[in-house]
Amino acid sequence: MEQIRLGIIGIGGMGANHARIIAEGKVPALKLTAVADIMENRRAWALKEYGGEVAVFDEGSKLIESDACDAVLIATLHYIHPSLAIKALEHGLHVISEKPAGVYTKQVREMNEAAEKSDKVFAIMFNQRTNCLYRKMHELVSGGELGRIKRVNWIITDWYRTQSYYDAADWKATWDGEGGGVLLNQCPHQLDLLQWICGMPIRVRAFCHEGKWHNIEVEDDVTAYLEFADGATGVFVTTTADAPGTNRFEITLEMGKLICENGKLLLYRLSENERDFCMSAKEGFAQPKCTFEEVETDGQNEQHVGVLKAFADRILHGTPLVAEGAEGIHGLTLSNAMHLSSWLDKMVEIPFDEDLFLTELNKKRAFSQKKTGSGVVFDTTGTY
Repeated sequence: MEQIRLGIIGIGGMGANHARIIAEGKVPALKLTAVADIMENRRAWALKEYGGEVAVFDEGSKLIESDACDAVLIATLHYIHPSLAIKALEHGLHVISEKPAGVYTKQVREMNEAAEKSDKVFAIMFNQRTNCLYRKMHELVSGGELGRIKRVNWIITDWYRTQSYYDAADWKATWDGEGGGVLLNQCPHQLDLLQWICGMPIRVRAFCHEGKWHNIEVEDDVTAYLEFADGATGVFVTTTADAPGTNRFEITLEMGKLICENGKLLLYRLSENERDFCMSAKEGFAQPKCTFEEVETDGQNEQHVGVLKAFADRILHGTPLVAEGAEGIHGLTLSNAMHLSSWLDKMVEIPFDEDLFLTELNKKRAFSQKKTGSGVVFDTTGTY
């Protein structure tokens, strides 16, 4: 099989995990040939781990210009995802970026425009889209058999993080280093899935509590109210401080209700459309008949391996990606809108003023505190 030479820019927790996946041969079409990291200890780890088999660079730009790879995986600090992607695409390399696509939509829009001009593959690491439960939810909702969405509720609080997690790196949980907290670090997957399955809300009212449960600058507790164009409403709740946490994704539709929780997808199916029943029933307390079932799926959930396989297959055979790189802007639009709503203390329409968002973000960055990280790199295996 023809192999694609892959370079990984950023070999912290996630980057190192991707490197192991490739080095262990889990994606046969990809061969790890180069890595880059600005941290000396991470470069030392790579040299020890891979010896002379993999080229090691101290900057992502040097890796891009080295001709050591055909494609790059970007797993750096959030702010520089777009600039590195643009540089790689312009240099003729295929690109896959870790989430989030960037910190603010204006920079991501520039990245997407660069990708449109390029003939190279551009993907994003939305590995949760490989989960059979979410794929089935997408299929059932988009198929229309359950009618229109009426209400969406997602409580996603199983992100518990200790203070040592935040203390590990100087950039982590700072406005100037990371650009946000739980919305930008832990929740990009859920925000992507929410809009992928349910569509994009048209307005958001959010309350983002900064440093409520940890000694950090950014938000670690969020409650957001969503409104959709067709009248549906939603609530999104997340935090990194609940132990034990909850992950319950509930969608109420005209013909029933989907509940995704504890590794199962449950369907309460109505015998008739609730809207029709409501307007025609003669009894004030009557309810439409309802059946209950656990929805069968194909059981497949390849996560990062599945995304990387699809990336390689698109390059070699032109087959579909798990997620096009340009789609990264959608979930980021939601998190930007939530931040802006909280900062301005009001409802925010989508699309919002991207220049206003950047102005408000830069106000946060101007007072961002510098800190010294412990240097600990945590193994992210099994945390997603």
